[in-house]
Amino acid sequence: MIIVFLLCMTIVAGVAAWMIQGWCKTAYRRYQWAFQKEAKERLSEFFLFFDPAQLWFANLLLCTGLTLFIYMLSGLLWLAGGAGVVTLFAPQFLIARWRRRRLARFDEQLPDLLAALAAALRAGSGVQAALRHIVLQAPAPLAQEFGLMLREQRMGVSFEQALASLYGRVPTEGTGLVVSSLKIAVHSGGNLAETLERIAGTLRARLHLLAKVHALTSQGRLQAWVMSCLPFALMLVLERLDPDSMAYLWNTPAGWAVLGVVIGLELTGALFIRRIVGIDV
Repeated sequence: MIIVFLLCMTIVAGVAAWMIQGWCKTAYRRYQWAFQKEAKERLSEFFLFFDPAQLWFANLLLCTGLTLFIYMLSGLLWLAGGAGVVTLFAPQFLIARWRRRRLARFDEQLPDLLAALAAALRAGSGVQAALRHIVLQAPAPLAQEFGLMLREQRMGVSFEQALASLYGRVPTEGTGLVVSSLKIAVHSGGNLAETLERIAGTLRARLHLLAKVHALTSQGRLQAWVMSCLPFALMLVLERLDPDSMAYLWNTPAGWAVLGVVIGLELTGALFIRRIVGIDV
């Protein structure tokens, strides 16, 4: 009877291991495909063209190397595993952060381009000729995006389609206003220079308000960082002062549970503070 029971348990364990292996393999392939797809699309927005397969291999190599290094340094498996998971998902977070910063920089440069374009139109220049002249002197990323729009036109893409493609790459409020005004000017005419000057003034006022809100909420963000890092700093101090007592926190299941609760509460508090200080303008 015992032999039959052990045989059944072995079969169940084998089937479970096979199912878990299949699930892990499927999840790995899905994440690999999503990583390569997003990396290719997002990096192309930065006008950076790399092989997604090489980026994936470099990310895996960095993840494995950092995990082994931290495990050899600390001897804590959970710490090494957590560092490996963070490293594995860090590129997506960094790419998203770089994209937000690039869009913000584009919005900051847009009012100057509109003012220069309005001045060129008042001087008698055409829209496309003025854009070509301004793009040659504009900084990135504005020069990259409008330069790509002009190159699309030279390849036979209509002006409206090129504007729609520009808004698809840079989906900001300022870009939407510019695209709409240029489309209206193409169809109905009118005083485009005056319209562009008004949009430039509106965007400058909005950027000024955003900077003011950012300055007023900076204290809340700093408090969030300090309160999030304070428990971990205290853990390190206590580890130096009383390593025997802190060993229960690092090396026992109860200590790991406490660490999990602390990390969960820290993340919840940081998210709440971020929602509070995240004021939309």
